[in-house]
Amino acid sequence: MRRAAVCFDRQRVGCPGPAARIGRAGWSWRVLAAVLAAGVLFPGSGGETAQFRERWRPQFHFTPERNWMNDPNGLVFYRGRYHLFYQHNPWSDRWGHMSWGHAVSRDLVHWEHRPVALWEENETMIFSGSAVVDWRNTSGLGRPGQPALVALYTGHSTKRPHQSQHLAWSSDGGETWTKYVGNPVLDLGEADFRDPKVFWHEPTRRWIMVVAWPPRRQVRFYASNDLRNWWHLGDFGPEGCTDGVWECPDLFPLVVEGVKGRSHWVLVVSVSSGAPAGGSGIQYFVGHFDGQRFSLDPSYPRPQPEWIPEGRLLADFEGDDYGDWVATGSAFGSGPARGTLPNQQMVHGFRGRGLVNTYLGGDTAEGTLTSPSFEITHDFLSFLIGGGAHEGRTCLNLRVDGQVVRSATGENSERLRWHSWDLRPWRGRSAVLEIVDNHSGDWGHVNVDHILLADAPVRPATQPALWADFGRDFYAAVSWSDIPKDDGRRIWLGWMANLEYAGEVPTTPWRGAMTLPRQMSLRRSPDGPRLVQRPVRELRRLRDRSVRAQFCTVAEANTRLASATVHGPCLEIDAEFEVRAETGVFGLEVHRGQGAVTRIECDPSAGRLRLDRRHSGETRFHPAFPGVMEAPLPIQAGRLHLQVWCDTSSIEVFANEGEVVLTALVFPPPGATNWAVFATHHPPQVRRLEAWTLRSIWR
Repeated sequence: MRRAAVCFDRQRVGCPGPAARIGRAGWSWRVLAAVLAAGVLFPGSGGETAQFRERWRPQFHFTPERNWMNDPNGLVFYRGRYHLFYQHNPWSDRWGHMSWGHAVSRDLVHWEHRPVALWEENETMIFSGSAVVDWRNTSGLGRPGQPALVALYTGHSTKRPHQSQHLAWSSDGGETWTKYVGNPVLDLGEADFRDPKVFWHEPTRRWIMVVAWPPRRQVRFYASNDLRNWWHLGDFGPEGCTDGVWECPDLFPLVVEGVKGRSHWVLVVSVSSGAPAGGSGIQYFVGHFDGQRFSLDPSYPRPQPEWIPEGRLLADFEGDDYGDWVATGSAFGSGPARGTLPNQQMVHGFRGRGLVNTYLGGDTAEGTLTSPSFEITHDFLSFLIGGGAHEGRTCLNLRVDGQVVRSATGENSERLRWHSWDLRPWRGRSAVLEIVDNHSGDWGHVNVDHILLADAPVRPATQPALWADFGRDFYAAVSWSDIPKDDGRRIWLGWMANLEYAGEVPTTPWRGAMTLPRQMSLRRSPDGPRLVQRPVRELRRLRDRSVRAQFCTVAEANTRLASATVHGPCLEIDAEFEVRAETGVFGLEVHRGQGAVTRIECDPSAGRLRLDRRHSGETRFHPAFPGVMEAPLPIQAGRLHLQVWCDTSSIEVFANEGEVVLTALVFPPPGATNWAVFATHHPPQVRRLEAWTLRSIWR
């Protein structure tokens, strides 16, 4: 991985940050106040007149005026305003100097940038957290008729690996903040212990904190009567996806659609890797919270054990050397590795004590490791592989008659996973295996173990998870607190990014965007209650020019679109299709033009929804960016409903009234503003197609 990418990833798991800190340079609140009083504006302070017309600048998604932004923090509603705090580097468009940026909105659509709310100082960065209105003045920090806004956040030490929970409060509705002199209010002495989400639990009449314990893949529950003194209640996890560390938890009750008075508790956890589209993502758990512990609903999918067939083991790499395998170059050393190598993220998923691991001295080493010739005596070859996802360069190849007939890579992860090849076309032939490390950039290494010939493929163990979003770019989402009861909605939004490439996206002078705010609920399904998300209704006020077609063919719909003036890049598309048994792949092509296109593909026979951004425009900035994302998509009663929101550099797809969601960044070329319906064979009927251009929230 490139140094910048490594630094960003390691920062999230608690490694020390850059040496040059604002706190070490001697900045203090007095100095900041004096500079501000003199009329000097800090980056992101809200005093600049940003035009928000830069290339790829989102026009209806929130972005900072300039510089770096990641996780949403402290989402709270108070006296008619939605507050959005966020992880922010006020000094650069790279991660670092984490502080809380701030914006407010009266409608969740139009945002006003405010000055930085909480600054890094005293060798402590301001990591993620939450904010609440202390209506009962349990903290004693409010005044009669003026409750305090109280923020609980993680203080991240810049001088040693240490994270603890801190408190700050505001007496003027969130405009200015005071850090509590008794900080930290919760400290385990841990390097990784972060992202507190706090809420009032009415049945027990106390505050509850849910906070991530990342390396253990757990969340911890604490209680308090005054927001300052906390005691431990219990833990949850590991469950679901445990490939990456756990971060940014949230816990809340959600109503079940169509069942009056019925609700379940939902626990949300972001994971740094292992999401269905690759890299980071958000999983959720449905269950029950009694004020002390969270228990899973019985409908949660259960894990299945690994099954390995009898067969012929070609290599297990348990010896002190490679035996008859021949190594070239410097990547393989004199023998198999014994797990994780120096300065490498933790390697896991291999069997026994040894494996091939080419992270020898880092990602720069290259070479090959070739097996002796062997006869293909069984139908399948199964093996464990991890490391880089570079086709032909960090891979395991099968060669027959000198030609590569099968190849596999890792998934830009240190977790080794089972992969199987069907070798029946070459049974009885001679072959060799070749482990290749020919890449010295990001994820320039490969991990391989336990190569097995057998008459059936290995069936990997499964640890099912429920995913909030099947796209690549939805992370660290949390919900607003204190939304009035007469509104009743649970609304959240997330950071539109993936940890694999967040630091490399090609935008300037800002880096980072939020998703649309989404209303959440639960819906009954044959598998149990499942999460549903819809864009908030307030977004409708952005609609401008429109086009409509109904009960027509795909060709007729496209003719209608061609005659209209509804073009991108900013679009809302609402489409309903009638699908028959013979219907082929169909969907929408958006951000079309200048040789670019992003495809939203519905595959009824496979029951899959895909978002293909391989040809979406600028994709070269990181090897993990181009690709196809897919999600399960059951067709109900022969109909499919798609709601698609296209901004200048993003797409959000909501299928079947929000049952399935895919969120993805895209960076199309100038002029890629066309869109159309497409179909392969046996096209569906277009029952209804309506689209609107969307006005900018910044003008």
